Amino acid sequence: MTQSTTTQQRGTRGVVPVLAFAGIVVAVMQTLLVPVIKDLPALLSTTPSNATWVMTSTLLAGAVSTPIMGRLGDLYGKRRMLLTSLAVMVVGSLICGFTDDLIVMIIGRALQGFAMGAIPLGIGLMRDELPREKLGSAMALMSSSIGVGGGLALPLAALTAQHTDWHALFFGAAGLGVVSMLLTVLFVPESSVKAEGTFDVLGAIGLSAGLVLFLLPITKGSDWGWSSGTTLGLFAAAAVVLVLWGVLELRLKAPLVDLRTTARREVLLTNLASIMVGVAFYAISLVLPQLLQLPESTGYGLGRSMVVAGLCVAPLGLTMMFTAPVYARLSAKYGPKVTLILGMLIIAIGYGAGLGLMSAAWQTIVIAVVVGAGIGLAYSSLPALIIGAVDPSETGAANGLNTLMRSIGTSVSSAVIGMVLANTANHVGGVAVPTMEGFRTSFLIAAGAVGLGLVLALFLPSARRSAKPQLRASSEEDANLRAADEALAGFHGRVLSPAGAPVARAKVTLIDRRGRQAGAALTDEDGRYSLSVPSDGSYVLAATAAGHAPLASAAAYQGDDRAAVEVDLLLPGGSEVRA
Repeated sequence: MTQSTTTQQRGTRGVVPVLAFAGIVVAVMQTLLVPVIKDLPALLSTTPSNATWVMTSTLLAGAVSTPIMGRLGDLYGKRRMLLTSLAVMVVGSLICGFTDDLIVMIIGRALQGFAMGAIPLGIGLMRDELPREKLGSAMALMSSSIGVGGGLALPLAALTAQHTDWHALFFGAAGLGVVSMLLTVLFVPESSVKAEGTFDVLGAIGLSAGLVLFLLPITKGSDWGWSSGTTLGLFAAAAVVLVLWGVLELRLKAPLVDLRTTARREVLLTNLASIMVGVAFYAISLVLPQLLQLPESTGYGLGRSMVVAGLCVAPLGLTMMFTAPVYARLSAKYGPKVTLILGMLIIAIGYGAGLGLMSAAWQTIVIAVVVGAGIGLAYSSLPALIIGAVDPSETGAANGLNTLMRSIGTSVSSAVIGMVLANTANHVGGVAVPTMEGFRTSFLIAAGAVGLGLVLALFLPSARRSAKPQLRASSEEDANLRAADEALAGFHGRVLSPAGAPVARAKVTLIDRRGRQAGAALTDEDGRYSLSVPSDGSYVLAATAAGHAPLASAAAYQGDDRAAVEVDLLLPGGSEVRA
């Protein structure tokens, strides 16, 4: 969707920081309880195995909600679904804040995890509402908010848990959610780009069941045993349910997930690479806090407090946040594929160096900064690659699926790293103490995952060969260049009254041959509009304005020669088309 520059500047101020703040808030839920995780059995009067459900429920709910909320946002409004996600998170936080009962706590934590759908919704809103020169860096910041929130939550949660009652963590989360909702209402407009069709309820149920059956044994396999009947049975059930779900989705006209689009090389490889980046991100979050807090008497532990450990890991999130503008410049020049590859190389360097940098607190900070920079570049590239390969009306669902892939990566990382640390631990006085061997093996696993992701990224189509143009980030200095590039493609013209006078703030909607909205724009003071097109073909331009009858005019675009097609729309009748 393209809007006039005047309208964009007037209507999108505050959108980027507000949406990024919302992303950080919901990401905080993932690591909110990490500082007190070892104390949960005593706090909830339960066994360690049961206490892990407090973390698992949030992970499962987040994985299930992301593609569903993305599709609901495409259909009924991304801002509306964003507010819904935040409201559910607030309710879940309040439930947790007032209970010490395990079952009630699990329910509240599941509701907190539901808010993860805000990430793809925010990316979709940015795609729909922001001018092109602002979009790349904005999406990079929103995508990185998953890691930023998780990294910043560790020291803040540790400080809170160490000096107050642990329930204050949940009341703080509820307060952040309320603030985020108010800012969204005040500064974020509803998207004008919506998909046609109805919500696929059966598809949502099938995907939810399949994901739960798949992720549950991943997160609990180390407790149940990887060769146990329960673990293997759930994996088998997940395979059956997901296959049946896929068959159903392929037969529907308006599926929850367009599997044909998902099977495109650029989308499929990007999603698979996202899993690998997710594995790499979570590994450092599991290893460094434990290494820092182990007593020095072990011979390798650094003996730091909970708060200091959180502060040492915090640069991971801060570096990811500050990487967004760097990504914008690199992607503007080289494209998101190159920045994804560069990000993965930096992650691999960070983990490789980390194998020999574990003997001092300052060394863990170096590792966090290097790995954070790489993950920031990689995460920032993912939405640009996805959006460059799907229609505007599918951005919410497509980014929801991509966020799900990252969640699967973190789930796999949690299970595999947890198993490695458990199997290599020394047992002292009945307590399992992680070893340096386990830490180094974990880093090697993360580096291996990044290596696999790097291979996948190398097979992504380049911007020149892609079926759809790759969406590149753009810095402020490139704004004029991007505007000139847009001027060479798509539909342009003026909306005029019957007397030939320009009509300001008229809405021009681009409708594709399947009857779906492919873009929209508001005219400026001279009645001019500009609409980019997702692909060559036949379209309908529909114009509406206060005090005038609506108009619909057919037009065709063939962009092989990058020539613009000018269409002047005369209200209330006729149109004049000239090439």
